[in-house]
Amino acid sequence: MKFHQFKNKIEALKTLELGGLEAQFKLAPELRLRYDADKIKASNPKKAAVLALFYPNHKNDTTFLLTERATYKGTHSAQISFPGGKVNKTDKNLQETALREAFEEVGIVPKSIEVVRELTDVFIPPSNFLATPFIGYIDQRPRFNTNYEVEKTIEVLVEDLLNEASLSTVNLSTSYMKNINVPCFKLNDYIVWGATAMMLSEIKELLKC
Repeated sequence: MKFHQFKNKIEALKTLELGGLEAQFKLAPELRLRYDADKIKASNPKKAAVLALFYPNHKNDTTFLLTERATYKGTHSAQISFPGGKVNKTDKNLQETALREAFEEVGIVPKSIEVVRELTDVFIPPSNFLATPFIGYIDQRPRFNTNYEVEKTIEVLVEDLLNEASLSTVNLSTSYMKNINVPCFKLNDYIVWGATAMMLSEIKELLKC
């Protein structure tokens, strides 16, 4: 998908009905499926926000940004995710959280980003976060400046996300689950699963419209 084609979709993207849980659950691990709205509310999850940033690469193909988290002693060590993180007391709203985190983690100036819309919240049981994704775009490829939380940036073509061949299943073991088959996207030789895959599943359905 060329970047002008993506931009032609933006007005429609703002008003299209979201796929919501139905879209997300196509890529949800079994662990996540056990939580309904009442159970999530009872968990009193912490709030977070992430940014799905779209931009053109050097060939003017539409690309979006993922990051590989740094390795640390924590639940989401070395996982693939969007830039994002927990709400600060100084954040006016969740959108500001997503933009601030993108600046802190990969150096993208908030005022350079056009936010398209908010997507469906994703509950993340292992860390008890409720993450709100936002779609945004920038008209030229950013110059990334990563901080200690990010091992590397990963640029993915939208056409690869839309390609059904990117869907797969992988057997994983983590600090909180052992030998579990989980649905995933295989993008740029990375396994993208869990909350990020659920968000991408909803984004994929929007972009296919």
